[in-house]
Amino acid sequence: MTDNITGGGDRRVRTIADLAQMAGVSPGTVSRALAGKALVNPETRARIQALADEHGFRPNQMASRLRTRRTGVIGIVVPLGHDRRQHLSDPFFMTMLGHLADALTENGYDVMLSRVIPEAADWLDRVVDSGMVDGVLLIGQSDQYDAIERVARRYRPLVAWGVTLPDQVHAAVGTDNALGGYLAGRRLMERGCRRIAFLGDIGAPEIRQRHDGVARAMAEAGLEGSPVQLPTHLASDVMEQEIGAHIDALLEEGGLEDGSGRLSIDGMVAASDMIAMTAVRVLADRSIAVPDMLPVIGYDDLPLAAQAVPRITTIRQDIAAGAQAMVEALFARIAGREAGSVVLDPELIPRETA
Repeated sequence: MTDNITGGGDRRVRTIADLAQMAGVSPGTVSRALAGKALVNPETRARIQALADEHGFRPNQMASRLRTRRTGVIGIVVPLGHDRRQHLSDPFFMTMLGHLADALTENGYDVMLSRVIPEAADWLDRVVDSGMVDGVLLIGQSDQYDAIERVARRYRPLVAWGVTLPDQVHAAVGTDNALGGYLAGRRLMERGCRRIAFLGDIGAPEIRQRHDGVARAMAEAGLEGSPVQLPTHLASDVMEQEIGAHIDALLEEGGLEDGSGRLSIDGMVAASDMIAMTAVRVLADRSIAVPDMLPVIGYDDLPLAAQAVPRITTIRQDIAAGAQAMVEALFARIAGREAGSVVLDPELIPRETA
């Protein structure tokens, strides 16, 4: 297949063969030179590129991709099995997506973005078998861990943000969520908290591990039982309503003192910064001061956490480093090299809410 391009100047440069004849080299040399291959010496490469620029020659990308069997596109997929109402505009998704897209485009790839509601078992098969992408990055595992594992057994250029479990097939990059939850729980223990609530949907593996980390901190402090589980979706259109209902139920359970509600909990860990910020607002609406009456800790350390009033104490995930590790692992797998999972260390960021 030829490269169907019209050039300017005195001669018509339509194909690589035309440019090769003009440069006095073989078509293969022109192709390699325009691709920046080191096999062509720098002087020849520069001369061919100058001729291409002079005549407005641009290689036909579709033809090139058919020859190389590469699309030059990476799929970024957000699976939403556990929280179908969550939007791509969620600040965590947007932060991660920005870092991933920057790293991919800086390496010459285009991005195809998909928000997937896994209605059928083969949702990921359809993505990897589409012929439209050279690899896939998943922002989260949702409740689709088994589906990801199944596809990863036959499709190597696949990397997810999320947990790493024993004997896991697919490469994943993520924070040690259990340690992050433990750090949050220990922080509240140090403040004297003894009855802690956890706001989040523990159906997702990452959030479950955060919950379990809080439980471990409580156990080490000699407390009986697990955190009070308050199921909360990440979807912004229901989050505030759910948290409000939880707080009202806790106020009713705690009874009344001097006409004011008394919560039956004394500390709160949220599964995300967005949940934490919403909880602080809901508590303020009920005249419950944070942190004096109820300390609150978030998770992620999104830029918004430092801008909120009060500023959110949180567990930091290094999202930029995680995105870079995902892209590096994906490129290694595309090249046929091994690339395993990466577990990042979380960090407690103390601010005003706890």
